[in-house]
Amino acid sequence: MPYVNVQITTGATREQKAEIIKDITNSLVRVLNKKPEHTHIVIQEIADENWGYEGLPTDEWKKKIEKDNETKK
Repeated sequence: MPYVNVQITTGATREQKAEIIKDITNSLVRVLNKKPEHTHIVIQEIADENWGYEGLPTDEWKKKIEKDNETKK
């Protein structure tokens, strides 16, 4: 019984999450011959402030990127 835990930052729509669940399930069926009815996909949404990237909390990193992009204009 496969159990897949997907962690993403907040912001994905219900439709996007449904597509991720479908794609992961289909991949496990195709590659490992797992039964979809035995496959569990859990999506955990993590707040940007609780996720780090390039040494910064993601919310600060996004602000930095926005600022960098504006100075390039």
